[in-house]
Amino acid sequence: MGMVWGCVTDFFTYETTKSVVVKSWSVGIINRVVQVLIISYFVGWVFIHEKAYQSIDTAIESSVMTKVKGFGVHNNRVMDVADYVFPQQGAGVFCIMTKIIITENQFQDRCPELGRKFKCTTDADCTKHLGSVLSNGVITGVCIRPYNSTDGRCEIYGWCPAENDEVTIEPMLDVNNFTIFIKNSVRFPLFDVTRGNFPSKMTSDMIKRCNYDRETNPSCPIFRVGDVLKYTGQNISALADKGGEIGINIEWKCNLDLDIEKCVPRYSFTRLDAPFAKNAVSKGYNFRFAKYFKTENGTEFRTLHKAYAIRFDVMVTGKAGKFDTIPTLISLVAAFTSVGLGTVLCDIILLNFLKGADQYKAKKFEEVSSAQIEASLAQSPGSQLSLQPGIKSSYDSGAISLAASDQPI
Repeated sequence: MGMVWGCVTDFFTYETTKSVVVKSWSVGIINRVVQVLIISYFVGWVFIHEKAYQSIDTAIESSVMTKVKGFGVHNNRVMDVADYVFPQQGAGVFCIMTKIIITENQFQDRCPELGRKFKCTTDADCTKHLGSVLSNGVITGVCIRPYNSTDGRCEIYGWCPAENDEVTIEPMLDVNNFTIFIKNSVRFPLFDVTRGNFPSKMTSDMIKRCNYDRETNPSCPIFRVGDVLKYTGQNISALADKGGEIGINIEWKCNLDLDIEKCVPRYSFTRLDAPFAKNAVSKGYNFRFAKYFKTENGTEFRTLHKAYAIRFDVMVTGKAGKFDTIPTLISLVAAFTSVGLGTVLCDIILLNFLKGADQYKAKKFEEVSSAQIEASLAQSPGSQLSLQPGIKSSYDSGAISLAASDQPI
C-alpha cells in the first residue's frame, strides 16, 4: 500500500526550472561557442543553403524532344539522319549508329551455322547444342560437312545465310561533328509554373548559329556530339567501334522567390555504362533490326543489320521552392530549441567534470514540500526559501548566483 501511495504522490508532483548563475570563464566560453555554432549552422546551412523557409516541389512534370543533324560516310555510303538515328520519333532516349554489319538476302531455310563454337565432325557434336539461344537459328542436330572433309558446321533452321558478325568494318567517326537539339519543358504543379530549357527571347537565327558551351553559351539547346563526349572524358574512336551509353542530365533548381527568368536548367554529362567499359564481355552497346521484302512470287526475305551505336539518355531532374509560413515557423522553432543544447552541454560539464560539482547539484536540484512552504510563509515576508548564508541572490526572479569563490577548492 505504501508503494502505491508513493507512486501516486510522485505522479502528482510539479517540476519547475531553477536558475543558477555560474560565474566561470571556461563554462561561459563553452556555452557561447556552442550557441554561436548552432546559430551559424541554422543561418548558413538550413536557411541560406537549404532554404528551409520554402515549400519544395519535386514532383516535376517533363517533356523531352530531340533532333539530330549531320552527314557521315560509312562503308562507302553517305549516311543521313534517317540512316543512323534509331528510333526516329525524337524521344528522350535515342541511338546514333556508328557501325553497321549488314547481312543481305536472308531467306527462311536450312544452312550451316558460323562460328568456332559450332564446328563438328559428327551429328553427336551438334546434338549437345540443341535448344541453344546463342545460334542464329534453331539447331537441328545435323552436322553439315563438305565432301571428303572432317571440318563441318552444325545445321540451323532459320534465316539463311547465317550472320557473320566477326567481319572488320571501320566505324563512322563523322559522328563527332553531329549535333543534338534538345527541347525540354517542365512544370512544377505545386506552384503551377512552366519553363522551357532555352530563353523565350532566343530567335531561330540564334539557335541555328549556337553550340552549347558550359562557360560561354550555357543556355544553347544544341549540343555537338564531340563536345558531349569530351565532357564525359570519352574517346570517340573506341566508343564508335563498340558503342556505349551517354547520359545527358537536365537539372532544374528554381528559387521562385526570385525573378522567374532566373529559373534555368544546368546540363551535366556522364557515361552510364562506365562500369562495363573495361569488361571482357558485354562491352559497349549494339542491337539488331531487319528490313523485310518479298520476291515477285511472294516469298519473304530480309536484310539484317547489326548496329553498334552510342545511346543517349536525356534525364530530367529538379525541384522548385517558394517562401511558405509553415516551414519557416517549423525551422525557427527548431533553431530556438537547438540553441538550448549549449545549456545541456554545460550542465553535463558542471555536474560531472568540474570542481564544486556537488555544490552545483545542491543548488540546481531542490525539493520543496508543502510543509516547507507553510513554514516559510510563517517567517518574515522578506525571507527567501532555502537560501543559505553566503549564497548571493541574483537580480532576476528566483535566480541564484554561484561565484567561483563560493566553490570549494
